[in-house]
Amino acid sequence: MKMGVIFLPCQKGLILDKIFHMVEVIVITPVKNSIETSLDTAKAIAGSNVKLRHIIFNDFSSEESKAALEANKGSIGYELIHLEDITDHPSPNYKLVLQTAQKMSRELNLPFLVIESDVVVKPNTIGDLLKYLHSHPKSGLVGSVTVDQKGVVNFPYLKFKGIKESVIKTQRSLSFCCTLFSPMFLDAYDFMGLDEAKDWYDTFISKKSIELGFENYVLMDLPVWHRPHGSRPWKQLKYTNPIKYYFLKFWKGLDKI
Repeated sequence: MKMGVIFLPCQKGLILDKIFHMVEVIVITPVKNSIETSLDTAKAIAGSNVKLRHIIFNDFSSEESKAALEANKGSIGYELIHLEDITDHPSPNYKLVLQTAQKMSRELNLPFLVIESDVVVKPNTIGDLLKYLHSHPKSGLVGSVTVDQKGVVNFPYLKFKGIKESVIKTQRSLSFCCTLFSPMFLDAYDFMGLDEAKDWYDTFISKKSIELGFENYVLMDLPVWHRPHGSRPWKQLKYTNPIKYYFLKFWKGLDKI
């Protein structure tokens, strides 16, 4: 059975230093089909004003989607890992993605940033998240607020809609739509301990960061465009067919948090 954390082949010492010299952050994007939004996300990340390493984790997408990801990786500039080559565990594989990103981040002593495949960042978004992290060394998680195409705060940060502060220090859960993980937090908590029974870990990891003495922030003046559930289209049923949505969520056991 193919399971476990991905151990990407890389050499130590001078070769590693040369390859990753000046990279400031590892950016990860889990992808499950939704190719149009995923490629929009990748193009926006590629236009960032910082040197980064962007890795797309293809989580058992269709063959058509897989081919599109392969066809565009060179022109856009991302690395691509097909989880089907690593594990037999069915999608979603968020736990494996987070564990792999943590291992890479620890090896390079870099933060990692989750940007999900229904989010579009601005050229300054990643750089400004990094600046905030560096100026607030007790940070565990730093997230950008999500907005719609008109700039209005939307899901999953509706709980902060109407707040006028530019930065929120919060005890509430951050979404991983666009969230930066600090190296200190990554050193303090091993993601190998994440619950196998869950699909998503936003709530648990947000609480764990606070529990370990770190501070979590949402930057209200650094919005990102979010097309809710673009990466999980079935969740649109919550608005169009709620009976079917809750059947899938509870009876089928989808979307466990």
